Amino acid sequence: MRYLDPKNDLTFKKVFGQHPHLLKSFLNALLPLEPDAQIEELEYLPSELVPEIPEVRNSIVDVRCVDQKKRQFIVEMQMLWTDSFMNRVLFNASKAYVKQLKTGQEYHLLQPVYSLNLVDDTFIKDSPEWYHHYRIVHALDTDRQIEGLEFVFVELPKFRPQTMPEKRLQVLWLRYLTEVGEKSAEVSGDLLAQQEVREAVEYVKESGFSEGELAAYDKYWDGVSVERTLLADAIAEGEAKGRTEGRAEGKLLGQQVAVLKMLRKGLGVQEVADLLEIEAEEVLRLSRLLAEFGPAAEEHCAL
Repeated sequence: MRYLDPKNDLTFKKVFGQHPHLLKSFLNALLPLEPDAQIEELEYLPSELVPEIPEVRNSIVDVRCVDQKKRQFIVEMQMLWTDSFMNRVLFNASKAYVKQLKTGQEYHLLQPVYSLNLVDDTFIKDSPEWYHHYRIVHALDTDRQIEGLEFVFVELPKFRPQTMPEKRLQVLWLRYLTEVGEKSAEVSGDLLAQQEVREAVEYVKESGFSEGELAAYDKYWDGVSVERTLLADAIAEGEAKGRTEGRAEGKLLGQQVAVLKMLRKGLGVQEVADLLEIEAEEVLRLSRLLAEFGPAAEEHCAL
């Protein structure tokens, strides 16, 4: 029996984007909701309500739902971390919060928006903590909170199963995301013993996917691999040039080479800007340079 990785765009949506009872279990386990504030039922938001944000390839941003209290929940899987990702998350959740009201409606009708972000990368390298909960709180008295927006980021590579009886379902869902995949010869009995998790395991069996779906699954991982390689090459090249030509100049030259490589590979302007954490205008400038001078531009950057 072969299992597919549930972190893939196709499988994640098949599990959590098509089965509301599994998404409800997942959200109740992962979000910091009080016992009397648990989600009892939910429905998916139609795709036309999804706020428009600068797209990043290989990112899930359309698993959205609303519960019986009209609270909104946004779930996103990010395969590759960049610092601008947190800004996009804030923009995404804020826009969802604002779009609740139609013109003339009163502010008291606004309901909270929760953003759950699963990151298959390590972005806080100097801390072992893998669960990060952000709220809008008073700078001195953190018990005082402005309700409306809450964010949770989970660094999946840092997660390790723990013995926490009160958080057992949270641990099981995270084990599902980190243990089940193409290298799984079998699935742990602990996961299969829990009804919702067992059902989620069934949905990622390869036998349940068509040839077209499997092709899309492989294409997604190809895209992730290309992005990781491009970003790693850009960082390494910038560091090498920094050692030989001075830190500032080397960083700039490495950045220029990386931009040209990514554009040549077909990545979009905003996507390159997000990956390298630079302004889109700078990417456009180098794009015009590439168009005008062709190979000479790359030769100039490599000097």
